[in-house]
Amino acid sequence: MLDLSDDELDRYARHIVLPQVGGVGQNKLKAAKVAVVGAGGIGCAVIPALSGAGIGTLTIIDHDMVENSNLHRQPLYRTADQGKGKAVLAAAFVAAQNPHVAVKPLAERVELNNAGRLLAGHDLVIDGSDNFATRLAISDACVTLGLPLLSAAAIQFHGQIKLFRARPCYRCFVGDAFDAEDCDTCAEAGVLGALTATVGGFAALMALNLLLGIGPDPSGTLHLFDGEKLAWRAITIPADPNCRVCASA
Repeated sequence: MLDLSDDELDRYARHIVLPQVGGVGQNKLKAAKVAVVGAGGIGCAVIPALSGAGIGTLTIIDHDMVENSNLHRQPLYRTADQGKGKAVLAAAFVAAQNPHVAVKPLAERVELNNAGRLLAGHDLVIDGSDNFATRLAISDACVTLGLPLLSAAAIQFHGQIKLFRARPCYRCFVGDAFDAEDCDTCAEAGVLGALTATVGGFAALMALNLLLGIGPDPSGTLHLFDGEKLAWRAITIPADPNCRVCASA
């Protein structure tokens, strides 16, 4: 605990008292570098949880501006924030919430040609983006960089969360047909506001467990949430032996 200041010891006291965390675990969180792609519904639950937990370095990547239709599920923003950049606003929230977190906003769209540059140097990537092209670009870069990828998505009443470690990768899960932006969006299909908080909170919990080494390795298991039935289930995702990215990595 020598690396934690008096303020940090007090701030994280409810963590440190946990035998699964302690001072050693809190220092692990302080040393961690996490990139969150997407400061929308998922990110608005993930970002405060990781910032509050004391993640040392947090990179927030999002090129979008706040819109009125975002406000029912994105509590980091206010009515007066419409038209402002999400990454900068989310970073300002983190800076106000926890001065011990080094936060960096990047108002960029993640694509195949820049994903490696944006994600390199992190210990974990959390993807809360809303289209397949971005998700696949992130996944391909994480395979190349050898980074664990925690992918989370929510639409209508359904959520899914999965940790990918090289194999299987996200491309194994969805295939190559989705390199174009052709998935349903919340604007088209709708989403219950509280669902994104549920899925994002679960993703944050999984991220903290991973960084702290708590519990079994969750990679390889897809967690599905049904918001109508209020039920979780888990299924195993196999690696695609012919995947053009992770099969040859």
